[in-house]
Amino acid sequence: MKPKRAIVLTVVLLLGVATLAGVLQLHQQMLAAGPATTTQDLRIAPGSSLRAALRGLQDHGLIRHPRLLEVWLRCCNEPTRQQLPDIHAGHYRIEAGQPALAVLNQLFTGRVILEQLTFVEGWNLQQVRKALAQHPAIEHRSKDVPATELLQHLGYAAGSAEGRFAPDTYRFEENSTDTQILRMAYEAQQKRLKRAWEGRAANLPLATADEALTLASIVEKETGLASERAQIAGVFINRLRKGMRLQSDPTVIYGLFDRYDGDIRKRDLIADTPWNTYTRTGLPPTPIAMPGEAAIQATLTPAVTDALYFVAQGDGSGAHQFSAGIEQHNQAVARYLQRLRQSKQAK
Repeated sequence: MKPKRAIVLTVVLLLGVATLAGVLQLHQQMLAAGPATTTQDLRIAPGSSLRAALRGLQDHGLIRHPRLLEVWLRCCNEPTRQQLPDIHAGHYRIEAGQPALAVLNQLFTGRVILEQLTFVEGWNLQQVRKALAQHPAIEHRSKDVPATELLQHLGYAAGSAEGRFAPDTYRFEENSTDTQILRMAYEAQQKRLKRAWEGRAANLPLATADEALTLASIVEKETGLASERAQIAGVFINRLRKGMRLQSDPTVIYGLFDRYDGDIRKRDLIADTPWNTYTRTGLPPTPIAMPGEAAIQATLTPAVTDALYFVAQGDGSGAHQFSAGIEQHNQAVARYLQRLRQSKQAK
């Protein structure tokens, strides 16, 4: 080999070794513990470039040498060098000492902090919309849409939105819209209702799944103990079969809307509204609240019972006294009223 050629090869080899050593050293830096000494929250704005994200990470003291990290990603890191993935916008939580590559992988995969919101069993539509409006991480798109137009606004067939959203805890990214969350809750309730309707007991006096949802909302509001759901549902099913009025106080309260002050009086029971099941036979025109899955299931697989009445025991347990006949029921009502008077006198 000629001396000149040998020198060139030696130089190339040395450069290669030096480059490899540099790459390995840089790789070690990318995997080394990051500079942050405390856990920090970081927000990446929509449309942020890799360089902008890296600057933001450096400004928060979460990485060192942002330009070197960019070079590494573009030329040396096998998963990203062919084509850099998009940086996902959102709210991130970066742990203390988290290595630079781990931080970037978190941004590439979009492992953001998830916000959450709970819709409570028995809430009505007004309460659902209030909870959405008060959540600071939600972008509001349906806040001013009238309740009568809400389902259409969400892309569904027109109708009452009452009871159509599943009570549950929903997790979502910051700046998700209220319409996205409502669609999740609507689809969840539809699935629950469909599943329960397909497995319903035979010969129920309910013509459609919508009727089942309405009755389930009454069962939800009447139930103080989970163990009584199916029994309460059985009472209402029996009354529907016999053509008896449901006589459910929660339906009266719902029909009063803002006029309800916490007490239900005799004049309220006889004041006719479309939802008053003391003055009207059959089911109300819409649900009165969001029934949970257990209430829907109880409504469609009710307990087999001869009871036609129930009243609270009034002992603070939330339990009810169930009766098959009116005389027995009247005695139970008398006991309840006596306990109620004693409780008021004790205060």
